[in-house]
Amino acid sequence: MKKVVLISLFILNIVFTGFSQELPVGSVSAPIVENETFNQDIATEQYLNTLTSEQKEKSDAYFEGGYWLSLWGFIMELVIAFIFLSLGLSKWIKNIAERVRNIHVQSVIYIGFYFLFSYILSFPLTIYQGYFREHKYELSNMDFGGWFSEEMIGLALTIVLGSIFIAFLYAVIRKVKQNWWIWGSGIMVLFLVFSMFISPVFISPLFNEYKPLENQEIKEEILSMARANGVPADNVYQFDASKQSNRISANVSGFGSTIRVSLNDNLLNQCSPTEIKAVMAHELGHYVLNHVYEMLIYIAILIFIGLAFINWAYNKLINKFKKKWAVSGIADIGGLPLFVFLFVAFFFVASPVMNNIIRSNEVEADYFGLNTAREPDGFASVSMKLSTYRKINPGRFEEIFFFDHPSGKTRVSNAMKWKAEHLEE
Repeated sequence: MKKVVLISLFILNIVFTGFSQELPVGSVSAPIVENETFNQDIATEQYLNTLTSEQKEKSDAYFEGGYWLSLWGFIMELVIAFIFLSLGLSKWIKNIAERVRNIHVQSVIYIGFYFLFSYILSFPLTIYQGYFREHKYELSNMDFGGWFSEEMIGLALTIVLGSIFIAFLYAVIRKVKQNWWIWGSGIMVLFLVFSMFISPVFISPLFNEYKPLENQEIKEEILSMARANGVPADNVYQFDASKQSNRISANVSGFGSTIRVSLNDNLLNQCSPTEIKAVMAHELGHYVLNHVYEMLIYIAILIFIGLAFINWAYNKLINKFKKKWAVSGIADIGGLPLFVFLFVAFFFVASPVMNNIIRSNEVEADYFGLNTAREPDGFASVSMKLSTYRKINPGRFEEIFFFDHPSGKTRVSNAMKWKAEHLEE
């Protein structure tokens, strides 16, 4: 459910969990070649050939199915907006909210009901995408009870944080009126920064248990790379992602005083020390290269353009359907379903732009990781271990339009190019 309140967190999750994928059955071995006969193209093909045709077909099917799910998610948002506006659900909820005199409380009540009913309406798609499909491709370790409990935690966070944030946004809209989209852009960016700040301390622990990394040897190696590159971390944390899936994951999250270096138990249990080092060097690269600030700027620009689009499209549609939808204007909380749909529609169309921005940062972090960890085979092998979740060898334009991270082939090829230039080392 890509609602306004969660889209910033959604984008951040994509950007900073580049190694959050499912491990395939079996292991990946580094190509054995002599220095004088090393060929980067042959080495790349050797890595790619460690996957069986069945594994490739399965990962391709899973990833390509995501293209259709993105489209169905967009259509679902259209259906939800139609039910709320054209079938009168929005008007009914608004009448309930207006029993309270305070207009700000009215907004909070309406928004809470909106999130609740939107979740109910989209639940068939949610349960298929998040539970049944994940189990079909053997990407989930959760039973239905565990999955559903986490869904309810997410819904509760959406209702609580979303109601406060959007009610404040509508208060500003009512205050500034015609220039609302300029002010609204700033408010959304501030909410994004706030979300980044509180997420490692207050949100992530709701889903996983975080504790200091127990393996002291790996911990010191990670902290050594952090100190050498100016990352202000004095501890490394591990979390129990294995209760949800077998996906390996690591990140440098937080903002300011809440910065935290974390890796999950799957990475520790299913990867070699060189692979772990390669992954963590990549994640440290996001911090050192200031990707968090760079992404804030890009996201702020996209939000600014998106709200300008909403301001134009919203007024056009309201002028035509004002009586039918019983929505007076942009400041009317009853128009929230239209606002959300237009916001989602803009980011749906802009997704190739967002994908390329994120993928560019990931490539930079890949090279930083190679230069810091100096483990090209470790990086290549762990990239191949991401294959169950992500299509390993897409077409050129497919990667440009649909991939928010470099493909496995691209990452392995870059690692082998790096290795070819450092054979004497």
